[in-house]
Amino acid sequence: MSDGQRADARRNYARILAVAEEEVAAHGSGASLEQIARTANVGSATVRRHFPTRRALLEAVSANRIAALCARAAELTGEEDSRKALLTWLDELVVYCVSARGLAAALSYEGPTHENSCSAAIEDAGEPLVRRAARDGAVRPEVTVAELVTLIVGIVLATEHHPDPAAQADRLFRLAVAGLSPRT
Repeated sequence: MSDGQRADARRNYARILAVAEEEVAAHGSGASLEQIARTANVGSATVRRHFPTRRALLEAVSANRIAALCARAAELTGEEDSRKALLTWLDELVVYCVSARGLAAALSYEGPTHENSCSAAIEDAGEPLVRRAARDGAVRPEVTVAELVTLIVGIVLATEHHPDPAAQADRLFRLAVAGLSPRT
């Protein structure tokens, strides 16, 4: 491939990704790949060459948000109150997933043979928070980051068509954290 073709491919990738970010923000994880191609002024084959699956596209669209969540987990790891640090991070994950309509789908579980870079990054970032909270007795020791992410993804996907998805997702997450028992 010549340098001109590589530069053109890089421009196409950047243009497709920019359009995809807008389309996913507007239409969620079901954004039309054909519409993305049309808006980016490339063919569908070009979109598929750069993003062979819808998940690959969603992961690329979500990469900046995932990086910010990972950095935030690292910041919170040093906080004194491990339960508060974990819940702050999980709250931020809920907010990100609600606001970035494709992020929950990018984090969803697709089985043990599917590599999911978004989930892997989030799990790696959240592991120290969960481990520390478990060590401090703030969460049960068997709780995993993967389970917490799955819970959040389920809540976000279940509330995405609610009139106020952010409020409903927050309410359901709070219910999950508090449990069903009344406060004593």
